[in-house]
Amino acid sequence: CPVVLAPKNSSVAMPPPADIVKVAIEWPGAFPKLMEIDQKKPLSSIIKEVCDGWSLANHDQFALQHADSSNFYITEKNRNEIKNGAILRLTTSPAQNAQQLHERIQSSSMDAKLEALKDLANYSRDVTFAQEFINLDGISLLTQMVESGTERYQKLQKIMKPCFGDMLSFTLTAFVELMDHGIVSWDTFSVAFIKKIASYVNKFASDISILQRSLAILESMVLNSHDLYQKVAQEITIGQLIPHLQGTDQEIQTYTIAVINALFLKAPDDKRQEMANILAQKQLRSIILTHVIRAQRAINNEMAHQLYVLQVLTFNLLEDRMMTKMDPQDQAQRDIIFELRRIAFDAESEPNNSSGSIEKRKSMYTRDYKKLGFINHVNPAMDFTQTPPGMLALDNMLYFAKHHQDAYIRIVLENSSREDKHECPFGRSSIELTKMLCEILKVGELPSETCNDFHPMFFTHDRSFEEFFCICIQLLNKTWKEMRATSEDFNKARKRVMQVVKEQIMRALTTKPSSLDQFKSKLQNLSYTEILKIRQSERMNQEDFQSRPILELKEKIQPEILELIKQQRLNRLVEGTCFRKLNSRRRQDKFWYCRLSPNHKVLHYGDLEESPQGEVPHDSLQDKLPVADIKAVVTGKDCPHMKEKGALKQNKEVLELAFSILYDSSGQLNFIAPDKHEYCVWTDGLNALLGKDMLSDLTRNDLDTLLSMEIKLRLLDLENIQIPDAPPPIPKEPSNYDFVYDCN
Repeated sequence: CPVVLAPKNSSVAMPPPADIVKVAIEWPGAFPKLMEIDQKKPLSSIIKEVCDGWSLANHDQFALQHADSSNFYITEKNRNEIKNGAILRLTTSPAQNAQQLHERIQSSSMDAKLEALKDLANYSRDVTFAQEFINLDGISLLTQMVESGTERYQKLQKIMKPCFGDMLSFTLTAFVELMDHGIVSWDTFSVAFIKKIASYVNKFASDISILQRSLAILESMVLNSHDLYQKVAQEITIGQLIPHLQGTDQEIQTYTIAVINALFLKAPDDKRQEMANILAQKQLRSIILTHVIRAQRAINNEMAHQLYVLQVLTFNLLEDRMMTKMDPQDQAQRDIIFELRRIAFDAESEPNNSSGSIEKRKSMYTRDYKKLGFINHVNPAMDFTQTPPGMLALDNMLYFAKHHQDAYIRIVLENSSREDKHECPFGRSSIELTKMLCEILKVGELPSETCNDFHPMFFTHDRSFEEFFCICIQLLNKTWKEMRATSEDFNKARKRVMQVVKEQIMRALTTKPSSLDQFKSKLQNLSYTEILKIRQSERMNQEDFQSRPILELKEKIQPEILELIKQQRLNRLVEGTCFRKLNSRRRQDKFWYCRLSPNHKVLHYGDLEESPQGEVPHDSLQDKLPVADIKAVVTGKDCPHMKEKGALKQNKEVLELAFSILYDSSGQLNFIAPDKHEYCVWTDGLNALLGKDMLSDLTRNDLDTLLSMEIKLRLLDLENIQIPDAPPPIPKEPSNYDFVYDCN
């Protein structure tokens, strides 16, 4: 076909080259310059060109930085963040700036020192500046100021209290920001520094900023260094932290619980139970319930996460008992089983039974152990040799027998006197239930870095797991009867009943009951009959026709449905998602946003100061990644950021939410999805962009649902039925309501 060439003098507009960026550059006291930056040129050449334009010598002492609130320096690594229309600023180089601030913070003038520390706290957020300042041994200088330098001003504190407080606040802020870049190891700090930070937790309880940063430093020390954990644990006590939970500032409460969680998490196994006992003595649970959970304000995501972590760590104390087998020769352990028998049957036993022969007593015990529902009637201790649930099951049974004695005796006697083979064996059922509750609450697993799923009801009782068991064992007994299960083939009956009981418990937990009584009430409304109705309703909604013509119809329309799902995934990527940056100091939440361009050719992403309310515009996201440059999308353990070592990084839930985009030879963009749904949306969308299959669980579910709906619509009998283009009009109101019957 012929090619038409534009004439030489034609005014056809040509798009600007991809490597040319048009920006404005500011310099104090001068008019901003409008210039085009060639991204192929070295950054030093561009800076020299800018300096020459303003007749500035020594261009190597200058740098460019963003003129927005971040003030981050532009380097060869991040220069691709510059976009058309950006406003930049010519400023002193990071090395020069770091040197000047290093000198200024040592000024003898209080005002000059305060201003310098304020600037340092601001600049330290930039990793380029941070590296230069750290190279000057800046961290050591700050720690010396904290350890001894501030003491020079202690005498002035009474007359210059605001100034002193601000100075210390900026010093700690700068320290926290510099350490957050991960350039310097936490193991390098002295006991004197730790003592000083720990003292601030008490001394500056009224100064929110100092208290907040001191708590953040203590938490990071504990999480990032075993040696520092031991030193911090010696300097700070639970008693010193508790008062901060009784205040009204939720951020301080969050930091305080975070420190407690860090101490709990890093404590040696033999110290955790001891720490739990101290927490119980200090009434931590009731304080959190009163001042945090039931306070007249909403619980933010970070507080919810810390409460979830505390909940998990508390339940993990049960792991030792859960994994401990019973020793059939241990008399103390066997006495627990005797106590179960005594509580259940001694009230109905004849007084002269105790004076009978040994053979008679053995025979009576065997009969009673059978009534209690144990597998081994002669030696029930053998029932508790399987782990999990080990001795934890026996602990639960004894708690139920002692603290809910009437319910315990009723269940045991009710089932031991049945003659219709529908008895629910209490012993075996308790063992199976304990194992299931441990699975539901994930006893023994590390807390997830992203989960916020705490349950308020577990903070309403000091023995919440045992109370949870007591409610659920009564539910199991009730459901067993409703299902008319038999003990003849216990394994089959157990599997069916436990599936229903688990569903009942999970459905009740999803409503987040505020108390154990409310949880019990929710379960009462979830009888076996109600579960059957719910299942039937769900089954009808997901009805799957398996006849050959239906399968052929499915095969025919499946590509259309997959294309619809693909478009939905891509549309969601165009809307974008806010992701959280994971770091060891999680309270200082850092967010970044990523979204796909409307033409599906570029991924726009950039850091955010806070979690956004709604979509973030493309032009406010600094970085770009062309889709054509993406080489692969990897998930889970294959992600580069999941191969790094770090606190709480390697747990199962985080791995399930991790994915990475690999581009160029070594470029990578690492993600931790907010939840499983967003993970599926993004991995599906990215695979669709690369022309690969969408393999997530969400796609399978959406495909099944949409296929089922489409088939049902196509199979509707619509012969001789005219479907209107517009909805029918709403009829007029009747002239009177005489036809209404009043039931009253």
